[in-house]
Amino acid sequence: MFSSPEASVLEYRYDSELLRIEAWGPNALRVRATYSPVLPAEDWALSEPLPDAQDLDVSISVQEDKDEASIRNGDISAQINKRGKITVRNGKGKVLLEEFMRQRLDVTDPKCSALRIVPREFKPRLGSDSWHLTARFEALYPDEKIFGMGQYQQPYLDLKGADIELAQRNSQASIPFAVSSEGYGFLWNNPAIGRAVFGKNATTFEAFSTRVLDYWIVAGDTPAEIVRAYGKVAGTVPEMPEYGLGFWQCKLRYQTQDEILEVAREHKRRGLPMDVIVVDYFHWPKEGEWKFDPTFWPDLDAMIAELESLDIKLMVSIWPTVDRTSENYNEMLEKGLLIRQDRGWRIVMEGVGNCVHFDATNPEAREYVWQKAKKNYYDRGIHIFWLDEAEPEYTHYDFDNYRYHAGPDLMVGNIYPVQYSRAFYEGMKAAGQERVVNLVRCCWAGSQKYGALLWSGDIASSFPSLRAQLSAGLNAGLAGIPWWTTDIGGFHGGDPTSPAFRELFVRWFQWGCFCPVFRLHGDREPPQPRKGTTGGSHCLSGADNEVWSYGDEVYAICRRYLFLREKLRPYVRGLMRDAHVRGDPLMRPLFYDFPGQPNLWAVADQYMFGPKCLVAPILHEGCRERCVVLPRGVKWQQLDAEGERVGTVHFRELTETGSGGDFAITIAAPLEYMPVFENIN
Repeated sequence: MFSSPEASVLEYRYDSELLRIEAWGPNALRVRATYSPVLPAEDWALSEPLPDAQDLDVSISVQEDKDEASIRNGDISAQINKRGKITVRNGKGKVLLEEFMRQRLDVTDPKCSALRIVPREFKPRLGSDSWHLTARFEALYPDEKIFGMGQYQQPYLDLKGADIELAQRNSQASIPFAVSSEGYGFLWNNPAIGRAVFGKNATTFEAFSTRVLDYWIVAGDTPAEIVRAYGKVAGTVPEMPEYGLGFWQCKLRYQTQDEILEVAREHKRRGLPMDVIVVDYFHWPKEGEWKFDPTFWPDLDAMIAELESLDIKLMVSIWPTVDRTSENYNEMLEKGLLIRQDRGWRIVMEGVGNCVHFDATNPEAREYVWQKAKKNYYDRGIHIFWLDEAEPEYTHYDFDNYRYHAGPDLMVGNIYPVQYSRAFYEGMKAAGQERVVNLVRCCWAGSQKYGALLWSGDIASSFPSLRAQLSAGLNAGLAGIPWWTTDIGGFHGGDPTSPAFRELFVRWFQWGCFCPVFRLHGDREPPQPRKGTTGGSHCLSGADNEVWSYGDEVYAICRRYLFLREKLRPYVRGLMRDAHVRGDPLMRPLFYDFPGQPNLWAVADQYMFGPKCLVAPILHEGCRERCVVLPRGVKWQQLDAEGERVGTVHFRELTETGSGGDFAITIAAPLEYMPVFENIN
C-alpha cells in the first residue's frame, strides 16, 4: 500500500491507481496520480531545476498500525490515510488542502457518507487510453479568497465562487496557478481542457481528457512568498529590454510604409516619447508567408533605418495561420507541421484563404516558422514580435476535434501558447539577442520564462470592459505573468470624435501609464478607405489612433502622462528587475505588499504599482472623485500628473492585529487626473 522508493518520495498503491507525493522545492509538494501503468514523464510547467534532495528538510513516516503515511518538506506536510485520502498542512498544523471524500468504507470517519464520492475520480473515456478526471477538495474556510488563475473577462478579483473554464480563447488566458488567502499556492499542472470551480461547498478541478492528476502546492506566510516560490519552479521573466519601459504606439492597422513613418515623424516633431511602433497584421501577401508585401512596404531597410534614427523600435505582427494558397502551405502540409482535425474538412478559421494553424507543439514546426521570420524580419533588423492568435483562436472552439503533435487538443491544448512563445524566444536567443520580449495574446503556466508579454486580447471599448481588465491584469500577475498590458481604449470600436469615447480613452490612457507596458492600440471607427487591391489590402484600417487624434483637451492630458511615464522609467526598470529575479508582479493587489491588513484583501479597484506607487484608476463614466483606501502604518503623499508630491501627508497607525477597518479618503479626480499616492516611508 505505502512505499518510499526515494528519500523524498511517498507512494500509495491501491488496485489500478498509483499515487505519488514528492518534495518539489522548499516547502512544496508535487502530487500525481494515474491509472496508467506508469506516470507520464512530462513535467509541464514545473520545468526549473530543483535543489538537491539533501538540501531540503524532508522526512517520511509510514505507520503500518494506523494504516497511514505522511511526507513533510519544510513547512508543508501531506498525510495519506488508509483509504488514500490526502490532507495537506502547513508547519503550524493548519489544514491547507483536504480532499473531498464521501464514502462509508470507514464508519469511524466523521465524514462517513453513503454518497460514494471519491476525491480523485478517473472516469474512463470509452475506447481511449485517457480519462475524464475530477479532483475534489473541501471548501474549508468560508472567508477564503482565491486569486490568480490567469486572465478572464469578468470584473472579479477574488475568484471564490467562480466557475472557470480551463481553456484558451481570444482575450482569455488559462494560467492555472492560484494564490489563497489561507497561506498556500496551488498549480493545476495539467494542460488539458477542463474546468475549475471554487465553490462554497467544494473546490473541483477537471481535465476532460488526461492520463494523470498533477498538481503542485506550496505553503507560504505571504502572497509574495508564495508567488516567488512558484517562480523558482516554473521560471521567471527574462530581463526586460530598455524599449519595454516606455510608450508603444499601435493601431489596427498602418496600411503602408508611408503611413507608419509619418506617425513616427509626427511624434518626434511634437517632442513626444515613443519606444516602439507596430506594424499590425495583413502586412503580408498571404497568411503563412511571414514577410512584408513589397507593394505597400517597398523599402523595408530604409524604413527600419529611419525608425532607428528616431530611436524607435519596430515590432511586427506574426500570425500562426497558414492560408491554403500561400507559398508555404504545401511544404508545411507535406512535413506534418500543421494542426490536424479528427473530423470534417481541415479548416480552423474562416478567412480569405481558409486557414490552418502551424503546430507550435512540434519542434520542427517551431524551427520552420522561426527560420521564415528570421530571414524576412529578424535579419533585416526587426527584433521584437507580436505573436497574435496565440490561443490559437478557432472559428469554432471544438476542442475535441483538433490534434497536435503533442497530443489531442482536449488533452494538451492549453500548452500551445507556451510553445508559440518558445519558438521565437529560443530563435532570438540563438541569434544572439540578450534580452527578449514578445507581445503575445495568450499564456499558460511557464510562458513567462519565454519572454511573453501578455495582453488582454480583442476587448470592448467600454467602461465595464475597462473594469474587467483591471481584475484580469492583477490576477495574471499573481498567476506568474508579471509582463502584462492591454489595448488602451479597448479594441472593438470607439469613435475618436465622440465625447463619451474620449472620456473612456483618457481614463484608460492614465491607467495605461501605470501598467507594466504602456501600449496604445485599437480598431477605431469609422474604417478608412481601402488602399490597393492585392495582398492584405482587404483588411481595412480603423480611424486614426494617435494621441493627437482625440482633440486638444485629450492631447494635453495624454502628453502629460507620456512624460510622466518617462519620469517613472528608472522606477519601472527596477520593477522589471524584481520580476526577473524574484517573480514579483509589477501591478499587484494591495495585500501583496500589506498582507497583514485584512481589509486590504477586499480592495479590488486599486492596486500597487511596485512597492512605492498606489494607483486608484477611474473606472466609471462621469466619475470626478473617488474614495481611496490607504494601507495603515505607512506615510502616503499624493502624486500629481507630473509625478510630483503634493498636498497632505496621510498616516494612520497600524493596530497589532492589522485590523481597524479602512483608512479611506476622498480625492478629487477631474478628467485630467488619476489619483496616485506614493509610499514615502
